[in-house]
Amino acid sequence: MGRARTAMRALCCAIMTLFAAIAAGPALADALPPAGGAPHLAMRLVADTAAPRAGQVVTLALDTRPEKGWHGYWRNTGDAGFPPSFDWTLAKGARADAPQWPVPTTLVVAGLMNYVYDTPYAPLVALHVPAGLAPGTHLPVRLHTSYLVCTDTICVPEQQDLRIDLTVGDGGPADTAAFDRWRAAIPKPLDAPAAYQVQDGKLTIAVPLPASAKVANAYFFAGTPGSLTYAAPQTVTREGDRLLIATQGSPRGAIEGVLRIGKDLGLAVRAAPGAVAATGSGGAGFGWAAVLAAFAGAVLGGLILNVMPCVFPILSLKALHLAKGGADEREARTDALGYMLGAVLTCVALGGLILALRAGGSAIGWAFQLQDPRVIVLLVALTFAIALNLLGRFEVPAPRFATGGGALGSVATGALAAFVATPCTGPFMGAALGAALVLPWPAALAVFGGLGLGLALPFLAIGFVPALRRRLPRPGMWMERLRRILAVPMLLTTLALLWLLWRQAGSLGLVVGVVTMLATAALLIAGGRRQRRGQGFGWSLAVGAVGASVVLAAALTGTAIVKPASADAFSEAKLAQLRREGRPVFAYFTADWCLTCKVNERAAIDTAATRTAFAQHKVAVLVGDWTDGDPVLGRFIQAHNRAGVPLYLYYAPGAATPQVLPQVLTPGMLAALK
Repeated sequence: MGRARTAMRALCCAIMTLFAAIAAGPALADALPPAGGAPHLAMRLVADTAAPRAGQVVTLALDTRPEKGWHGYWRNTGDAGFPPSFDWTLAKGARADAPQWPVPTTLVVAGLMNYVYDTPYAPLVALHVPAGLAPGTHLPVRLHTSYLVCTDTICVPEQQDLRIDLTVGDGGPADTAAFDRWRAAIPKPLDAPAAYQVQDGKLTIAVPLPASAKVANAYFFAGTPGSLTYAAPQTVTREGDRLLIATQGSPRGAIEGVLRIGKDLGLAVRAAPGAVAATGSGGAGFGWAAVLAAFAGAVLGGLILNVMPCVFPILSLKALHLAKGGADEREARTDALGYMLGAVLTCVALGGLILALRAGGSAIGWAFQLQDPRVIVLLVALTFAIALNLLGRFEVPAPRFATGGGALGSVATGALAAFVATPCTGPFMGAALGAALVLPWPAALAVFGGLGLGLALPFLAIGFVPALRRRLPRPGMWMERLRRILAVPMLLTTLALLWLLWRQAGSLGLVVGVVTMLATAALLIAGGRRQRRGQGFGWSLAVGAVGASVVLAAALTGTAIVKPASADAFSEAKLAQLRREGRPVFAYFTADWCLTCKVNERAAIDTAATRTAFAQHKVAVLVGDWTDGDPVLGRFIQAHNRAGVPLYLYYAPGAATPQVLPQVLTPGMLAALK
């Protein structure tokens, strides 16, 4: 079938040329180049370095400049023409990859759609230089290319022999400005999978793309031959965090191609068969398998959050409440459902706020609230108050989160647990929340709700399974001792927040945090003394504690992080430079408020074994610090289908796309990167 289509295209091209020759008569001879004359596509072979190192990957550019009125063809030519061929003659051991093509444009002639270039363009080819060559070794590069060049009325086959001579050296770059321009025109890989469906003769392709991403003059160029009806019109619409492309076609298997999103800007897309809603469905169309996988990942991620130091004490106290006094079936289930409701509603509310802000153009992600030092101050007050409560310095008057409080208290406790757990992104959770950001909003909110459900699962099990409650220890003085033990992780959480506040707002932030702790302690302990005398806590003291925290937090309004200059700070320009040099790159994205990030850094990244392995393989390390919610980093993280940190990427020399590493790292995993 593929050969038949190729033959038909050649026949169409020949017929077009024949009819044009009959119509043009003598003018055709004037259009053709004379024997030995200049070709209609002026080409030259350029390398990004004339002196590559042994083992380096060199980028070759086929700098092509069409004569005015003429055009060359893309790798899939559309309804007519044939693609260029490349025949390389290289030194022994050298290897050339398939060309990377810039975004083409469309040309319709006599109802036939063509994918062409009518302005200067440059396909890029990765040339792998053999390892072990001595400096000064001659590396001849020869290319014989055959191609079709056309006007609107005639087509002429041409061929050229191009050459360039390289010499093994130090790998110094040459003509970087031109290569930066040519690389920018190559479509960028889209990490998130696309999907398509065919229904009633209509082909709909759904491409995940954040709502904040700017799109202009969108068009899908099918790279898979025969997958689309090329000349059929395309209708491109946005539905939330995806683009829907409606056209005609009958593909078999996956579709590969390029989505144009602006002038000389494109995304490399691969779409697999799946369920896609028609345009105007209000976002209801999506693959249920993907949604269920994201929901399951969120549930597992939420379940793992229960072992975090700021959540575990709250869960433990709620479980002990059921053991204390022997709660009946109805009370246990009410508590469990209330706790779940609070956790789910909080996660859904945070997720909805994220989706709304992202739809407005913000590049925020999970735990975005911890990028504001004022919120950190309020969390310092909250976690320190919980620690004081666990130490017995006062009892919460209403709702009593540690000693019951009925359904309302359970809802408040679940909401509290969900809110203080947001700094963490653990296994399963990161990928699930990243997927949520490219799903239609109803499915996305369901995934965020799954996170809250996972967080509530242990308490649900205790509330609904009597056998588990019977296994809880009987009440006794040990419960008071355990309360004080559980205060330790809450105090550690408070100290961690103080450190984060110092990192975000400097000395002023640290002073405000300490003053907040002192004011909170003074007011809450005073209320505790009233309680021990048999009096009420005192609403004035409770309001004063909350008000003091809010006033102190407001003192940090307008405070901005000043990041120290760092040689390994991530930037896309630095990443591009290292990749041009052929260096392997390990880029990781972290934040001071991300517990998983810090554990990975301590256990796997900042270790002697990893540093030694990276030094041996000359792996460059770049660090993206997202503590302050830098929107540039946010967009880069978002482009890799992640809702937040951690994100770990490894760029192998010459690889078109990075390897996305798991969110839990080991030293052995990093040492194996080459």
